[in-house]
Amino acid sequence: MEISNGNTAYILISSALVLLMTPGLAFFYSGMERRKNALNTLMSCFFILGLGSVLWVAVGYSLSFGPDHGGIIGDFSKAFFNGVGFEPNGDYAGTIPETVFAAFQMMFAIITPALICGAIAGRMKFSALFVFVTAWSLLVYYPLAHMVWGVGGLIRGLGAVDFAGGNVVHISSGVSGLVACIILGKRREYGVVSYKPHNIPFVVLGAALLWFGWFGFNSGSALAADGLAAHAFMTTNTSAAAALLSWMLIEKVLHGKPTVLGAATGAVVGLVAITPAAGFVPIWAALIIGLLVSPICYFGMTKIKGRFGYDDALDAFGCHGLGGIWGGIATGLFAKTSINSGAQWNGLVFGDVRLFGAQLLSILITIVFAGVATFIIVSVIKLVMPIKVSQEEEAQGLDMVEHGEVAYPSFNGLD
Repeated sequence: MEISNGNTAYILISSALVLLMTPGLAFFYSGMERRKNALNTLMSCFFILGLGSVLWVAVGYSLSFGPDHGGIIGDFSKAFFNGVGFEPNGDYAGTIPETVFAAFQMMFAIITPALICGAIAGRMKFSALFVFVTAWSLLVYYPLAHMVWGVGGLIRGLGAVDFAGGNVVHISSGVSGLVACIILGKRREYGVVSYKPHNIPFVVLGAALLWFGWFGFNSGSALAADGLAAHAFMTTNTSAAAALLSWMLIEKVLHGKPTVLGAATGAVVGLVAITPAAGFVPIWAALIIGLLVSPICYFGMTKIKGRFGYDDALDAFGCHGLGGIWGGIATGLFAKTSINSGAQWNGLVFGDVRLFGAQLLSILITIVFAGVATFIIVSVIKLVMPIKVSQEEEAQGLDMVEHGEVAYPSFNGLD
């Protein structure tokens, strides 16, 4: 193993791009919330930059990528980056220092729990959210990261593939957000009034930062500055572009006008769907993945959500859960071993059913594991502390109630 300066520089830059995605997500979510909850929504994502980083250095990296135990979790041998230094870890990235690999993976551990915040926006106490993110990282994210990417991991052993986090990031957070919002209960005016975004330019800014950062997210997952990174870069952009256009078409056909909010949402679901497939599928397949993810997520956000009546405030499940599930299935359809030998078999479209079956099983395991663990975590937190603000506090707004400040003082009283 020999350190490559080019690969090291590329993954460091990619890590910085992925870090940028969490503030981008904060703007994306905040713009969709009401004015009185704008700062709380920003803070719900932004504070995880601190908490997630500290947890990762302390135990997260070790539990995710340390020596395997039962196919489920690592151990504490690398706690506080013990033994993690300038030399590569040949099991994961043989041409960059292990510290660089750990830093890159840390950014995934930061943004994933932030995605859940979209499902529970506008009604969860910040102290309870702090406890929830800590417990969820320890009990859901780190085990899943090990199961999917770690040597000896259960899902990895099935032959399933996940290039940049379809299972680990999107399905886990989407399903967890759904479970959490159901247990937490609906907002006080849900089903009575129409909740409208307070700042659509914020949404577009957030989507743009996410799209920009996603290049580091997906192409950086090649863990080298090589052809596979370039391929993942192109599949990422292609899927996002196709999904943006697809969402605009849906709105034009159904409502007569494409919306800016819809275009931003379409781009994001396209990025979600290509994440597990970016380094495995042909570029033409990225077009199909992006074109189809928008109607799938649109149906989920409108029909499924309306039918079952759960209050997924900012559609974390509709976007990341459903988009991630479709992306995992599409990987099983379109993957080619000639693009990336990390896939043991070709996808179903190319005549082999084995990868497709492994992908379906991996998705099912992720849904059950994340859903059950989240149910237990939220239920236990409810027993020891209040998790939901009162109706009076919700009416006042979480910016003032939870943080003692407001984003738009001149608008006081208009919400």
